[in-house]
Amino acid sequence: MSSTTVYPARKIITMNPMQESATHVAVRDGRVLAVGTLADMQAWGAFELDTRFADKVLMPGLVEGHCHLKEGSMWDWAYLGWFDRRDPQGKVWSGLRSMDAVVARLTEVAAQMDAEGRPATEPLIAWGFDPIYFGGERMTVAHIDRASVTRPIVISHANGHLMNVNSAMLRLAEITRDNEVEGVVKFAGGAADGEPTGELQEPAAMFLVLRKIGNAGLLAPMTEAGVRSFGRLACLQGVTTATDLVNALTEVDCGVLETVTQDDDFSVRILPAFKAFHGTHAAALGAEHVRGLMPRNTDRLRYGLVKMMLDGSIQGFSARLRWPGHFNGAPNGIWVTAPAQYETDFETYHRAGLTIHTHTNGDEASEAAINAIERVLARAPRADHRHTLQHAQMIDAPLFRRMAALGLCANLFTNHIWYWGDQHYEMTMGPDRANRINACGSALAAGVPLAIHSDAPVTPLGPLFTAWCAVNRVTPKGRVLGEAERLSVPQALRAITLGAAWTLKLDHEIGSIECGKRADFCVLEDDPLAMDPAKLKDARVWGTVLSGRVFEARRG
Repeated sequence: MSSTTVYPARKIITMNPMQESATHVAVRDGRVLAVGTLADMQAWGAFELDTRFADKVLMPGLVEGHCHLKEGSMWDWAYLGWFDRRDPQGKVWSGLRSMDAVVARLTEVAAQMDAEGRPATEPLIAWGFDPIYFGGERMTVAHIDRASVTRPIVISHANGHLMNVNSAMLRLAEITRDNEVEGVVKFAGGAADGEPTGELQEPAAMFLVLRKIGNAGLLAPMTEAGVRSFGRLACLQGVTTATDLVNALTEVDCGVLETVTQDDDFSVRILPAFKAFHGTHAAALGAEHVRGLMPRNTDRLRYGLVKMMLDGSIQGFSARLRWPGHFNGAPNGIWVTAPAQYETDFETYHRAGLTIHTHTNGDEASEAAINAIERVLARAPRADHRHTLQHAQMIDAPLFRRMAALGLCANLFTNHIWYWGDQHYEMTMGPDRANRINACGSALAAGVPLAIHSDAPVTPLGPLFTAWCAVNRVTPKGRVLGEAERLSVPQALRAITLGAAWTLKLDHEIGSIECGKRADFCVLEDDPLAMDPAKLKDARVWGTVLSGRVFEARRG
């Protein structure tokens, strides 16, 4: 018989409504054998008592239902974000609060590359930039050329939907005034009228650059070092299961994932979602590819998810909004996938039995997805499909009711309330719609299964911070956006554990601490249910347990 280890804790938050708390948990073969009192443990016979968590709080391992593994590898490039940000080694990079500061950091990196003797043709790649914080000023080639007019420079926006490049990169990518690809922004008026500004919106326009430099700026390269860095970040944040919600799933990508996740020292379970964007492949071949990978599933690596995309970014003004459109009068956004094509491709993956996660930001895109899925389900009913709308930030109560009737799940991007809430209130949506952004309360009231997420590296990985956003709904300027949409702390904790597990079809294995489930724990110094809800984001993480294996978070 396998050995049993019993862990006493100051408190165990089980997320099981039929047994909400306990003092001891027994683990055997990487699974929860028993949860309850010491007497409950003793009923199973001999065990080893491990007291390392005796003064700590255990809860289910946190589940990040929408993130990207490039959070671990983006740090090979220059960070240009507005907010201070901690890298996988624990270093805090200061946020850049002016366009001049952004240019100064680019200039510094370009000079360093020159000093290291790196070829002038090697691009300088940076990430995290977001012009919405700079008022109405948009970055153009005139800004970036101050850093270099010879070395190609590529800047990925924080949202991942836009990029800026300098004149050297425009030349390399052969982007001129004659280019008619949607998303290539051009100057209007002045001496440069009709010339490209260097801003490229959404995949079709960004592809003109990516085809010359690889996936940099949209998808960081899949490397063992990057995935291991992501694992360190996940452990720091109490995450034991995480998605990679856009992955080409090439043999190289799969080889990296399979190598790293086979290492017993890797601390997080990964679910990579196949990049099912129209134009990159035939849907039938994509479905066959994903199904062919599923027999290679292990505890730490699970194939089977599909990622589709309809629109772009709200703060990047490439999302598709219903009437009355953008608050500042900006034109409506871009269809990354035409709705009719989305419906055709969705049906192919649906009929193949796969679980589909669809990016929709604006409410027009969400409504288009719901309409298409409703028609697909009428033609091809499928029980318990758990297809999920990701981000889904502008969905209102009537749309949530339609989602509930169709069995759709929602994974809402609550971090937006903090990172862009003021900008949505003042620029993109206006007060009324901003007050119901990421409407968690309405989703639950309609009966829609709910998860919440970070979309790292768009915002930093950290489910407890994401929960804090959903509970408090406060912006940097002190606004409370939609008090009635707030979650209680228990509701928010469920959304980052069992709720997220449900959207991934893993709730039978993870998300709560119950007999038979994986022994996945988030180990905390603080009790999130006893804290001031305003301080939930400050709950200290000691480390994690993944399928019974203990990982202490490494800081610095």
